[in-house]
Amino acid sequence: MEHKRVIDPSILREYDIRGIYGKTFFIEDAYAIGRSFGSLIARQNGKKVVVSYDGRVSSPDLETALVDGLKKCGLEVVRIGRGPTPMLYYAATTMEADGAVMVTASHNPKEYNGMKFMLGGKSFYGKQIQALGAQVAQGDVVPEGIGSVRKVDIAEEYVTRLLKDFNATDRKLKVVWDNSNSAAGEVLTRLVQQLPGEHIVLNGSIDGNFPAHSPDPTVPKNLVQLQKEVAERKADIGIAFDGDADRIGVIDDKGNILWGDQLMIVYSRDILPDHQGATIIADVKASQILFEEIKKAGGYPLMWCTGHSLIKAKMAETKALLGGEMSGHIFFADKWYGFDDALYVAVRTLDIVARLKGPLSEITESLPKAISTPEIRFDCPDDRKFSVVKEVADRLKAANADVDTIDGVRVNTADGWWLLRASNTQASLVARAESTTEAGLETLKEALKSQLSASGVELPEI
Repeated sequence: MEHKRVIDPSILREYDIRGIYGKTFFIEDAYAIGRSFGSLIARQNGKKVVVSYDGRVSSPDLETALVDGLKKCGLEVVRIGRGPTPMLYYAATTMEADGAVMVTASHNPKEYNGMKFMLGGKSFYGKQIQALGAQVAQGDVVPEGIGSVRKVDIAEEYVTRLLKDFNATDRKLKVVWDNSNSAAGEVLTRLVQQLPGEHIVLNGSIDGNFPAHSPDPTVPKNLVQLQKEVAERKADIGIAFDGDADRIGVIDDKGNILWGDQLMIVYSRDILPDHQGATIIADVKASQILFEEIKKAGGYPLMWCTGHSLIKAKMAETKALLGGEMSGHIFFADKWYGFDDALYVAVRTLDIVARLKGPLSEITESLPKAISTPEIRFDCPDDRKFSVVKEVADRLKAANADVDTIDGVRVNTADGWWLLRASNTQASLVARAESTTEAGLETLKEALKSQLSASGVELPEI
C-alpha cells in the first residue's frame, strides 16, 4: 500500500477542497488526492479523466502532481490546460469523461488554492469529499498502473458552442467586461472577437496575484472599476467574472448592480414564455420577489439549499430549466448543460439585452422593490454554528412561527423574512433579511438579534 497522507481537515469543504497553498494545502496533497480520486474512478470501471487549472501562481505545479497521481491509477488523463472551470465542465460533458478535476480556489484571495471535482458526470461534494480525505489518509488506492496523458486544446470548440445561443444580431451593444485577471482571459479574448458590437476588456490578462482587485463580483467594491468604465464609455452593460469564471456579476447602463436573484428574474421572463410550468430553482438567500415573479411568468419556483453542487444536483433531479444563487452561480439547462458557466450566462444576457426595446436599466428600475440587508457573515466556530441554527429553529417551531428549514432557518412574517444558516465553507453564520419597508426591516433585524442572543451569539451591526 502506498504511503498514507493525512491532509489538513480544514481544506475538506462542502463543495470542494480549498486551503492556503504552502500552509494547509501542498503539492504532496495534490498527488495523493489524484491517486485516491483516480482510484475511485478506476474502481467504477472508469477510464478517462479531464484536468484543468486556473491562473493562480501555484496551479501549474499542483496540476502536474495531480496528473501524476491520476495517471498512476491506470487512467487516460486528458489535460485541457489553463482556463475557466466551466470549460472543464464542458470538456468532461462532451467527451463523456468518467471524472474531472479543476485546480482552483475560485474567488478566494491569491494565497489560496484547491480542487473541484466531477465523478460520473455529476458533482462530487459533501460526504464524498470527506470520504476522499479519509481515503487519502488510509492510502487506499488501486495498484499502480501505466495510464496515459494527452493534451487537448478545446478552447475553440468551447467558444463556438458558447456563441451558438447568441442570435440577436440586429442591435450592436457596447459591452465592458471585467475579467478580474481570471482564468477566463484567453477564452474571453476569443469570445469577444466573434461577438457583434464593441467590447472593452478590463484586467484581461490571467494573473494569479489579482492586481486590480479581488476576483469576487459579489462584493460591490470589486465592481467600482467596471461601473466607472461603463459610465465613461456610455456602455450598454458591464459584466464581471470571479477567479475561475463560474460566477457572474452584471451592472446595467446606469451602473446599477443586478444581483443574482434580479438576474434570475430577467432569465426566467425570457425562458418561461416557451416553457410554461417549468421548474426554476433559487437558493434560500434569494428575494421573495424572485419566487413571486417566477410564478407570475408561469413557472414553478423551487427554493433550495445554497451551494453550487447542491443546486446542480437538485436541477438534475427535478429537470429544472434554470437555477441560480445570490452568489452569481447561474445554471442554464435551457439550451445548455445545467452547470454554472459565467461565460455562457454572459452570452445569454447579451442576447436578451440586444432584444430589449430600451436600455437594461429600464428593466432594473422596473423590478418590484424590496429593502434588504446585504449577506451578513459573522464568525462562529465550526463546532457551534450548526447547533446555533438548530436552537433557533427549535425555538421558532415551538412558537408556531412560519419557518422553512431547507437550509438553516428562513422565517416568514408579516414584515417580510429573515434567514440564518451555517456556512458550509467557513467557520461562520450567514444572515439576511428583507422587507418592503424600513420599519419592517428593523423589526426583522431585531427578531434575528433576539434569537441569536438567546443562543449566546452577538450579531454585528447591520
